[in-house]
Amino acid sequence: MLTDVDLPAPGLLWTRWATIAASLTGIGFADVWFVDERGAHHDDHGGSWARLALLDGARAVLFGYDRDHSATAATDPPIDLLTGAPEWLPWDDLVALADDNRLGFVVWHTEGRWSRTRYRDDVGDGLVQTVGAVLSSENTLRELGEVITEWGGHELRTAASRDEVREAAERLLASAVRGQVAGEAFSRLLGRVPSLDLQAALLAAGQGGITAGTRPPRIPPGSRPPMRRVRRLSEGEHDRLVWAAMQDAVELDRPSPPETGELAALADWMRGRASGGDGRCTVLVYADATSLSAQPGSHPPADREGEGRWQAYRELTELVRSLRRAEADPRYGRWLFLRVSTTAEDFEISRYYDSWPPWWPDDGVSGPWRTNLQEEMDGRGPQWRPGWVRLLDPSVAFRP
Repeated sequence: MLTDVDLPAPGLLWTRWATIAASLTGIGFADVWFVDERGAHHDDHGGSWARLALLDGARAVLFGYDRDHSATAATDPPIDLLTGAPEWLPWDDLVALADDNRLGFVVWHTEGRWSRTRYRDDVGDGLVQTVGAVLSSENTLRELGEVITEWGGHELRTAASRDEVREAAERLLASAVRGQVAGEAFSRLLGRVPSLDLQAALLAAGQGGITAGTRPPRIPPGSRPPMRRVRRLSEGEHDRLVWAAMQDAVELDRPSPPETGELAALADWMRGRASGGDGRCTVLVYADATSLSAQPGSHPPADREGEGRWQAYRELTELVRSLRRAEADPRYGRWLFLRVSTTAEDFEISRYYDSWPPWWPDDGVSGPWRTNLQEEMDGRGPQWRPGWVRLLDPSVAFRP
């Protein structure tokens, strides 16, 4: 199902966008707001971006992603932002972005209105946060002021100077709406910034179609693919599918690794950290090539008076990683979960290579990363990989 979206007309959005882009280009920032043959772009170079593209017939599409506010890209269950989208959208671009979880919003304009796939109002898509600067004239004027103060580094110390910048921004935007931006309008606003390159600003304005005799670029209509992958599992659902399979798995029958000095060193460290001074200590850990986490057992290692908060954990991490390296085998791989319990004279150890042990809690949110698990499985012989390995394939989350 679709829903209407309250946005300015495409031409007005475009004019504001192109005005900001040309102004920033004129002072040396040509890759934040910019225009090319594929449309108008915004990229904050921190993971948030947007693109506005015009097509013939008063059609347009606006799409993008905000790294902090596009909850639509990671909802549980997933949202297909392209459900009900029209044939003429740039499908090749949109499908690739959706597959990579880098599509937070898609809205399209046709027959005089903006539309999008319907989803709950409390699910943020990041549109306002990403392109807010062009959603109203006031926002655009504020952004043009920041071109001077923030990007250009020019301080407006008096009310009169602020009024002058405001008036210059209003004149520039008005001339852009008429499609008659000239050098004087840029000079009036940007002349305060020493780095002004008037020719660069005018060239960018021409590319944006806001100077006399120019028009904004149009993209050709796209074509909906006959079949496309649609996410059926969210990232969280995919994780939980793998974790559930790990909990159902059984350990393959591999030989135990030989005792090593690294194991003895870990046991000695644990006895030295026994809270009761009786050598009783328990360590529960998960480890892979790039991450390690620990859970408190029945007798967790004790902190020592005067040491830093994380000192014991840092020491444990070093000892566990050393043990894991020492016990690694190119055929059988490396264990993922480890439980060690010590007494004053002895110790017990359990290693889990292929399954999620019953003593490791599952909160449904945190657990081994699928990419890390895949790396671990790739380091084993095929016959020593448990059945749930096939679930690590990213394609499992999509249909068909």
